[in-house]
Amino acid sequence: MDLQLQRKGLVLGVYEKEKEEESLTLTNAGDAVDNAVLGKLRDQLARSGPSLKKGKSRIFYGLHEDFPSIVVVGLGKKSAGVNQHELWNEAKENIRAAVSVGCRQMQDMEIVQVEVDPCGDAQAAAEGAVLGLFEYNEMKKKKKKAVTTHLHGSSEITAWEKGVLYAEGQNLARHLMEAPANYITPTKFAETFEQRLANMGSNVKVFTRSKQWIEEQQMGAFLSVAKGSEEPPVFLEIHYSGSSDASQPPLVFVGKGVTFDSGGISLKPSSGMDAMRGDMGGAATVCSAITTAAKLKLPINIISLAPLCENMPNGRANKPGDVVKAKNGKTIQVDNTDAEGRLLLADALCYAHSFNPRAIVNAATLTGAMDVALGSAAAGVFTNSSWLWTHLQEASVVTGDRVWRMPLFEHYSKQVTESALADLNNIGKYSRSGGACTAAAFLKEFVTAPHWAHLDIAGVMSNKDEVPYLRKGMSGRPTRTLIEFAARLSEDKQTI
Repeated sequence: MDLQLQRKGLVLGVYEKEKEEESLTLTNAGDAVDNAVLGKLRDQLARSGPSLKKGKSRIFYGLHEDFPSIVVVGLGKKSAGVNQHELWNEAKENIRAAVSVGCRQMQDMEIVQVEVDPCGDAQAAAEGAVLGLFEYNEMKKKKKKAVTTHLHGSSEITAWEKGVLYAEGQNLARHLMEAPANYITPTKFAETFEQRLANMGSNVKVFTRSKQWIEEQQMGAFLSVAKGSEEPPVFLEIHYSGSSDASQPPLVFVGKGVTFDSGGISLKPSSGMDAMRGDMGGAATVCSAITTAAKLKLPINIISLAPLCENMPNGRANKPGDVVKAKNGKTIQVDNTDAEGRLLLADALCYAHSFNPRAIVNAATLTGAMDVALGSAAAGVFTNSSWLWTHLQEASVVTGDRVWRMPLFEHYSKQVTESALADLNNIGKYSRSGGACTAAAFLKEFVTAPHWAHLDIAGVMSNKDEVPYLRKGMSGRPTRTLIEFAARLSEDKQTI
């Protein structure tokens, strides 16, 4: 047998029986393969054990001459759809999880060419394949075999390619978040996007702003954090002009870009501090989202802003009690140097208003309190706009990367606007209560736009085993939700 043929596999889906007496229901692709092998696939499935449950798999050898190895994966019930309690599309999630299981099984067997059943939703299948196989292994000599996945059949190729782009966008964010902080410095982060966007065309522009520019912009809050590190700060600005109307107000993404967060003088405990290489998750997700939007050629104008620096405790670092001045002139008493992300975002949000934005959406691994509140189930959204919330929430149902609305009450604003030495304090006066909410209230002090949303993504920063189609490590969430949100906004002609 040809060696290449031995290395070719096929992942097929099968539905769970609604009732025990029902016959086996394969996908359209599964039926076609079963017909080609004269019913042997159904026969083998029936003989090899009980019907496959959701997310489980079974492997068959030698059934098909083109595919020596076939993995059949359980897709759950065919009747699955949008689950109003779970707030996601269960059918899409089932496909992502099942396909990822099948592709990983092929990888374990060192089968490097894999065709994937679209399973009724080629975009979800592509996302499951590409997300499920990702692993950051650049620093290791011993690596798993790289697997190339293709759509089985050609009728849904457009949806498949869209799913590949969505998943590759999230994988780019995962790569940046997982990479060691001595490899992904502020400068290196910016260079990554300069290189990736260099050949995207004249409607994509990348501006890497230096410390001098940041000083000229009077971003005193951002600079106060950056000065604690030997690594120079960078303000990354990416413009994508996808609309046929150049004057269309842009969607502005803002992402916290702390490439390593030691906590500064308010030093974090050493246990788990290595994970703080991922504290630029906000910048990674928004920059990956705009990169994907450009690849998808979405008909919308988007600007992505990422203030990038390290938070380190050198001799020039912020000290508890220091007062710094933000771009809008407001003074901030820094009582905890580990509440630094909001200082970067304060100046970036002020700058975002200069573009006459249609909407501003910022993302940040901002507070441990967010993780305590929601865990890894959903990103918390604080917003002054129900219109914006609706788009974000609907996008998250489609992607399965969920969001949950959190309060932005005046109750929390009072806790950050009462400061002994300045206009604002960077922590709430009841420091252990409502930390995610007081952080959002702090950011609100730098926003005048009527449509603004703050996504606190600290709880979804990493994955243990909660999302079955993501391996353990940095998650890159909620990149796909941001992409889907931008796509939906591009179709909404409502003038703001």
